[in-house]
Order: sequence, then C-alpha cells, then structure tokens
Amino acid sequence: MNPSPDLIDLSFELAASRCADLTPLVYQRLFTTHPETQAMFRSQGSELVKGSMLALTIEAILDFAGERRGPFRLIACEVVSHDGYGTPRELFITFFAVIRDTLRELLGDEWSPAIAQAWDALLAEIDAFAAIAA
Repeated sequence: MNPSPDLIDLSFELAASRCADLTPLVYQRLFTTHPETQAMFRSQGSELVKGSMLALTIEAILDFAGERRGPFRLIACEVVSHDGYGTPRELFITFFAVIRDTLRELLGDEWSPAIAQAWDALLAEIDAFAAIAA
C-alpha cells in the first residue's frame, strides 16, 4: 500500500494547528525512548541543530510521500552520513517513527485509522528506501 500524501500532509497540518514547534516534543520522545541518542547532540547550539534536522526531515517526508521532486533524496544521503557518525540504520529509521508517534499523540482523536495506515505504509517505504541507500 502506497502512503497517501494527502493524509501525511494532513497529519502535519493538524499538528501545526495545535503546536507551533514540534521540535521539543519530538526530541523529548526520542530521548525518552532512546536515551542513548541524547549523547549524540552537543550541548551548545544543539537546539538549532535539532530544529534544522527536524525541519529537513519533515520536508523529506512530505516529498517522499508526495511527488518525490528531490528533498526525499536527503534520506539516502543521511543514511550514509549517519552511518559515518556511527548511528545504526535502525536508529536512523526510528527517528521517522518518533515523528509519527509524536503526531499521533498530538492529534489524539483526530488520528484516524486512515492516517495510521498512511504512516505505516510510509515508514515501510522509507525503511526499504534506506536499506537500498545503505
């Protein structure tokens, strides 16, 4: 099943109506579920890095789910780049699931079965794409 770009986009739009900045929520979830990741960020200036990393990831997600005009290629590049940092591919892919889980919690009752299916399909495709890139 291909992810529905409209449902992926909708999940971000609904989240944006509830939260001006997903960055603290996403990283709180990442650090809670994977405490080892906190040491991967420097102490000074890391907020800018986190915000930038999340913004680029969201752009790549939206492009990957949609027209695939170019930003989605960042995923392949970052798989290789993070491998150079010593980040396991599975942990790299986990970041996408953390974003999904953050959106799901933020949307509450508006997180529909259709949105969940679209995200499940998207994450499976990203995982397969990252495996080829690695």
